Amino acid sequence: MGLDITVLIADWSWLGAAPARERPRLLRDAWYDDATGFWEADAPVVDGGWVLPRGPHRDRFALYEFTRTTGSFKPHFWAGSRWEDVRDHVDRALRADLDTVLRGLIWDGPEGVELRVQPEVFGDGPEAYGVLLARTPSGVRELAAAWDRAARRPPGLGVLRAPFDAHAADPTGWVGEFGAFELLLRDWGLILTEAARRGWAVVGLSE
Repeated sequence: MGLDITVLIADWSWLGAAPARERPRLLRDAWYDDATGFWEADAPVVDGGWVLPRGPHRDRFALYEFTRTTGSFKPHFWAGSRWEDVRDHVDRALRADLDTVLRGLIWDGPEGVELRVQPEVFGDGPEAYGVLLARTPSGVRELAAAWDRAARRPPGLGVLRAPFDAHAADPTGWVGEFGAFELLLRDWGLILTEAARRGWAVVGLSE
């Protein structure tokens, strides 16, 4: 079985009020609570978009379902790999912004150093097991600002298509065509934008 990822945004006034060592359990307990409606047999299956909990946790967190990933981390890993192949062939300013975004979310960067988990969220002990991504509200704002610059810079993300097709395309591989790569980036952009708007944290968990 491959690595999975579930991405949540969480109200920092709720999550951050607990001691760091207790926050992973607090968030998981809220996510797994039957009252959310997530675990009912007839719960709707969402392919791309927000899933909002019902019950006592409805104002504490929200879950984002990525488009066409079925919860696997593989598309995210391969998006980072495709970016490695593309980044030397794009404008320097765009490269810097997308480096910031992807290093903060799913990619270890050219040096292979993981920066996705900020210890300020959960600490760095065994309680943080299974945490693939953890960004404080200030960390989210940094990434959201970089995403906004990248997405708004003329002529738009479509400028990546030609270098992607030339240097990263793989018709048989994960995220092997530009449309899938752009779609995954835009899903992450929606997450960052909404979390930044609310002043919430972003967390990626693997079970």
